[in-house]
Amino acid sequence: QVQLVESGGGLVQPGGSLRLSCAASGSIVRISAMGWYRQVPGKQREFVAQITSGHTTAYADSVKGRFTIDRDNAKDTVYLQMDSLKPEDTAVYYCYAITVDTRTTWGQGTQVTVSS
Repeated sequence: QVQLVESGGGLVQPGGSLRLSCAASGSIVRISAMGWYRQVPGKQREFVAQITSGHTTAYADSVKGRFTIDRDNAKDTVYLQMDSLKPEDTAVYYCYAITVDTRTTWGQGTQVTVSS
């Protein structure tokens, strides 16, 4: 089983940057991909970015060119660098991990608020 702990959310002005972290523990060797979704109250959870164990990345069109996902295998941590933030990026960001048996584990979520 995999456990995920997120950190790095907060309040930032439009145009600013934040870096989210997601630390994995437990059955790490079974993780095939990790990534982030986000959710605004009253709306469905939205895909943001993903990185596989082979470092293949994927991004939502809405964040391409502004967000960068990366992973540090030595620390079993995935990062989401968010630049040029917009008010519409405001959401709760959830980290997830997919294991080789196709199970998905979710983190507890971290709030990101972009506002002047």
